[in-house]
Amino acid sequence: MPAHPPTIVVISQVYVPDPTAVGQHMHDACAELARRGYRVIVYTSRRGYDNPRTAYKRRETLDGVHIRRLHLSSFGKRSIKVRLAAQLIFLFQAVLRASLTRNFKTVLVTTSPPMGGVAGLLLKRLRGAKIRFWAMDINPDQAILMGKTTEDALVARAFNRMNRMLLRESEHVIALDHFMAGRLQTKYPGAYAQGHMSIIPPWPLGDHLEPIAHEDNPFRKEFGLVDQFVIMYSGNISPAHRIDTVLDAAKQFKDHPRLTLLFIGGDEARQRIDAYAQEHGLTAILRTLPYQPLDQIKYSLSAADVHLVSMGEQMAGIVHPCKIYGAMAVARPVLFCGIPECHIGEIVDRFDFGRTIPHGDTDAAARAIQYVLDQDPADLQEIGQRARDAMLKHYDKNTLCNQLCDLVEPTPPPGAMQTGLDG
Repeated sequence: MPAHPPTIVVISQVYVPDPTAVGQHMHDACAELARRGYRVIVYTSRRGYDNPRTAYKRRETLDGVHIRRLHLSSFGKRSIKVRLAAQLIFLFQAVLRASLTRNFKTVLVTTSPPMGGVAGLLLKRLRGAKIRFWAMDINPDQAILMGKTTEDALVARAFNRMNRMLLRESEHVIALDHFMAGRLQTKYPGAYAQGHMSIIPPWPLGDHLEPIAHEDNPFRKEFGLVDQFVIMYSGNISPAHRIDTVLDAAKQFKDHPRLTLLFIGGDEARQRIDAYAQEHGLTAILRTLPYQPLDQIKYSLSAADVHLVSMGEQMAGIVHPCKIYGAMAVARPVLFCGIPECHIGEIVDRFDFGRTIPHGDTDAAARAIQYVLDQDPADLQEIGQRARDAMLKHYDKNTLCNQLCDLVEPTPPPGAMQTGLDG
């Protein structure tokens, strides 16, 4: 590495200590790039993504990464207009600051904010920066399916045009699974032909994420879960990750003395679940908690007996629920609410560590809940161990993070597309 190493600029609206998965994964990658000797500068929001009342330090260096947090770049998630305004203000500030950064060779952009690619395209023109694009989800596809816009709307057409330009002008594109890579390919068919798209799935969040026995877990004691059978959903709860089928199925267990359905997520989603529990008399079995600190996540995730993961039936290749990897890392079985023909459905089936529940089939959800309730704890432990074994073999954090950083480096190694397990 030269005396003055190249600078890698990263533009991401969320970053640690914000609890969103995108920010956590981004920090893992940035810390590894800094360890390799690069000067890594992250331009991110000073306010929390889910809770804009939370303010972080304006400047800090964390694990060798130089973090610069920008004002007026998160106003919460009240509406599309509010989020779009925050994105535009954030991108304007990020591009301005990055364009003045010295020794600047490479820019890494992601889909947080969804228009993050605009920053990459502008910096390529202003500074000749080489773009690395890490696709975490895909818009406007997600917004269209959620009914927030239409395919013919001006904003959707502008998004698609930006996506095509970004895919064409990026030095490398990283998708999370082969369904996502296929969808990107439809937007710009030349992506694969040019050999600049890779498939690298995310990894479990948190260092040393490992199973914690219930009797040794302070989280279960703190939140009164010692004698409970806990089915846990931990992560983003949005219309792209529907949970209505499981909530409806919970009505069949309202008097169960040991069952707790615990949802850990953002304020808005928790308020909806709490209101549902009040309306249907389910407060005894439906509980919610806020996002947990990353250094405590091995305890919160291990507090579950079974994990719940959900993805809308039309969301294959558009979103990628990273919460599946945390469940695997702590050796817990999974109930997946979605369709088999998606990345999560494929790995649950391939490694045989859970059941898939169709959206809208409340009876199937109830049967799946009853099935796990009826299992011997030793059998559940065996199923969970299959999940952890698969994670260690195919989704190891060090392996996947290093593969991604190889591609982000200013001079990525030559060779064929990285495909990992999805190849």
